[in-house]
Amino acid sequence: MFDPRDLDVPVVAAPMAGGPTTPALVSAASGAGGLGQLAAGYLTPEKLASDIAAVRAAGTELFGVNIFVPETDPVDRAAVARYRERLLGYAAALDVDLPAVDELGDDDDHFDAKIALMCDERIPVVSFAFGCPPAPAVAELHRHGCSVGVTVTGVDDAVLAAEAGADWLCVQGPDAGGHRSVFDRRAIPPSQPLDDLLRAVRGRLDLPLVAAGGISTRDRADHVRASGATAVQVGTVLLRTHEAGTKPAHADALADPARTETVVTLAFSGRPARALRNRFTDEFGEAAVAEYPAVNKLTGGLRRATADDPDGINLWAGTGYRDAVAEPAADTIGRLG
Repeated sequence: MFDPRDLDVPVVAAPMAGGPTTPALVSAASGAGGLGQLAAGYLTPEKLASDIAAVRAAGTELFGVNIFVPETDPVDRAAVARYRERLLGYAAALDVDLPAVDELGDDDDHFDAKIALMCDERIPVVSFAFGCPPAPAVAELHRHGCSVGVTVTGVDDAVLAAEAGADWLCVQGPDAGGHRSVFDRRAIPPSQPLDDLLRAVRGRLDLPLVAAGGISTRDRADHVRASGATAVQVGTVLLRTHEAGTKPAHADALADPARTETVVTLAFSGRPARALRNRFTDEFGEAAVAEYPAVNKLTGGLRRATADDPDGINLWAGTGYRDAVAEPAADTIGRLG
């Protein structure tokens, strides 16, 4: 069974849902001696199966799949309605019809079907974000030879994940780009620095730890690994690599000298996520509500309509975004390993 301590190059490619992570990126990361992970979030089981087949067709045997844990608290429709009202004028200017609130209910993102697919395909590594997977699901994955990792942002969540049967943990610090993997979407994301968080988790648990959050240079990666992490997980620095499926407007924004600030926002998805500051975060960040997945569906048409506009899309970025360069992903992985 997979153990991150066995990686030839102690670097894990973050699973970036919504397009940036492609089968080619996964194969490139694993081929470089690290670990690539497909992002199952937002995909149908059929599309996910197709991506798994593409990774294997490239000759990649060791890889992972990341799955979103469904929300346990139901969507607050009244809160979503208020945010929808705030977006109406913007949507009208783009000629976008926002979905009705009654179309924005709870959604488990095909969780059970994806767990079954992991078992059927005997995926070597299965990781989770947005919550702690149920212990029976973890046990079922173990029965099919899957190594299970859980992304955590605090010690209490790390303990819950260990109790559920996690084999390893991805410990995510506050500098991470994209979504913070808080178990409670309405909680303020922890601000404890990654180094301190690693020490705190290591003091409570004896599991392999993969550190994530703002890691973009070899010096920083070496420091974090020396602080108790078995490996590092990186995402933002892969966004401009040749194999990534990042929207051109997003990739270009990472290198735009005018983009000088990241913010943690609920505006696009209803879950806290770090992005480059842009017009959308400025206009709607304060009004946004912590109601994932409803907000993610609500803003989907707006993001599609502005796919070429860096001020209208989610420019997910960790604090080390300036170190993302256009190069083969294997070069990025090797430089950090």
